[in-house]
Amino acid sequence: RYTLDEFGTARRSAVVRGFIDALTRGGLGGTPRPIEMHSHDPLRYVGDMLAWLHQATASEKEHLEAMLKHVTIQGSVEENIQEVVGHITEGVCRPLKVRIEQVIVAEPGAVLLYKISNLLKFYHHTISGIVGNSAATLLTTIEEMHLLSKKIFFNSLSLHASKLMDKVELPPPDLGPSSALNQTLNLLREVLASHDSSVVPLDARQADFVQVLSCVLDPLLQMCTMSASNLGTADMATFMVNSLYMMKTTLALFEFTDKRLEMLQFQIEAHLDTLINEQASYVLTRAGLSYIYNALQQHRPEQVSLYVVHAQFDRYLSAPDSLVMSQLNFLLSATVKEQIIKQSTELVCRAYSELYAAVMDPSNEYKDPETILHRSPHQVQALLS
Repeated sequence: RYTLDEFGTARRSAVVRGFIDALTRGGLGGTPRPIEMHSHDPLRYVGDMLAWLHQATASEKEHLEAMLKHVTIQGSVEENIQEVVGHITEGVCRPLKVRIEQVIVAEPGAVLLYKISNLLKFYHHTISGIVGNSAATLLTTIEEMHLLSKKIFFNSLSLHASKLMDKVELPPPDLGPSSALNQTLNLLREVLASHDSSVVPLDARQADFVQVLSCVLDPLLQMCTMSASNLGTADMATFMVNSLYMMKTTLALFEFTDKRLEMLQFQIEAHLDTLINEQASYVLTRAGLSYIYNALQQHRPEQVSLYVVHAQFDRYLSAPDSLVMSQLNFLLSATVKEQIIKQSTELVCRAYSELYAAVMDPSNEYKDPETILHRSPHQVQALLS
């Protein structure tokens, strides 16, 4: 027992000295180079320190196992090894903690903080896999640094999100995503990409992911809604569809996003309904059907104006693409634009069918109805499809 204590104390000093040398002097002949030469690169700096400690911890355990392999007393050998490894590795905790704290508190940016947090989690998992809980103080130090980096990472994200709400930009003239939205989605993309490539266990990654998304996406949605609040109906719907579409295409590249994608799709569809109704209304008004359709709804048949209306509607049928709201040309997704035109055209056909039925209805007393509307609803549908 006394021998083990003396061995542990000697190895503890040797490991601390070895760690400080690795940090400040490097290996024999300068290879590898001193770890502190990479302090300007936070991820490499923290990674090199943890890699050195991972190797040193594994080596110390092997030394002890080799030394005690001929001891025959069962049970006590494993306990002694755990206790001595814990004592040896305890010495490096302070110099490690001071250096990692300096890196984290300097706030190197959300993406780097997140990568450092994942790196610490990975080494905690790896070192505990080699030595169990014997290096308890070292593992506690690494866990504390992991929690600190994670806390400052989320603080950094929350700060970015609160700045979005401080100064809400007006939507650009082309009703595309604002620069603040693009910047935030780029940040989110970088965070999620590092999250996807991290070696942290799946359940821990999923929990982080949910927190990252709510931290960024909810303020983004709020910002877009505030930004669009003073726009007209069609402009607002176009801006929101474009913004939501950008969020959706960003998230679609990553795992654990299904619920968020569903929610975004639901919101896109709500704004699409607005655009479909606006486009149908635009066509009905400019093709001359709107006024007469409303008159029929109120049971006020108007014989004279129907001839004029039919001439206007014929012009629309010969060139349906000429009556497209300008806002639809600003949509980022060609598929979405096609969907709006298709569904709004269906509404126009439905309105024409009702108008045709009313004109042909004998109770409305139109004279020679076939000469007023000479196209059947079926023919109109065929021309517009």
